[in-house]
Amino acid sequence: MSSIADTLTHVRQQILMAERQFNRPANSVQLLAVSKMQPKTAIINAIKAGQTCFGENYVQEAVEKIQALRVDYPQVEWHFIGALQTNKTRVIATHFHWVHTLDNLKQAKRLSEQRPQILPPLQVCIQVNISAEPQKAGVSVADVPALALAIQTLPNIKLRGLMAIPAPAADFTTQCQPFHLLNEMLQQLQAQGLSLDTLSMGMTDDMQAAIAQGATIVRIGTAIFGARSAKTE
Repeated sequence: MSSIADTLTHVRQQILMAERQFNRPANSVQLLAVSKMQPKTAIINAIKAGQTCFGENYVQEAVEKIQALRVDYPQVEWHFIGALQTNKTRVIATHFHWVHTLDNLKQAKRLSEQRPQILPPLQVCIQVNISAEPQKAGVSVADVPALALAIQTLPNIKLRGLMAIPAPAADFTTQCQPFHLLNEMLQQLQAQGLSLDTLSMGMTDDMQAAIAQGATIVRIGTAIFGARSAKTE
């Protein structure tokens, strides 16, 4: 059975190979280790193997980990990548460095108002429902520009870019299509004067396609920590 250090090394090698294959600059893709439902010992093993950025989906579980690891591992950066519920924005604004799943202005205003002044701005991405799936969270493609412009005006949060979880696709070409669209959207916002630099897209099964289409953050859990059971909060 591979250790977490071994699986991290393998994933990093895959990222470097994809950067070369698709003419991306070296180290232009950040690995976000998705540590939801993983014990603190697994996260510590990943930290000891050089991983510093972790993604969490469930607020209560995440905050327990953040508080337990904060003193010994202050270098760790915590990203919230789960469903953003209005009644939990204060906790998220207090404990996380990033939020990838912002999809409405009400949530953005709450995060801005509730971010402690002693902390640097909360880095945020707009989640786009890129495949127009009715059951999936995220703002529609058509509504992205207006939301981005509104978020730009808020204090205490900084809009960095876009995030998406496309519908699953079996082949590389089909996987690339929604990622290409998200990249085009980012470029359109940049052309409007927004200072954005982040495309959070790609997971274990479609990482290669995401990197090919410009991902700057890939969110990888299974390939690092192994399979996990389902959970709802």
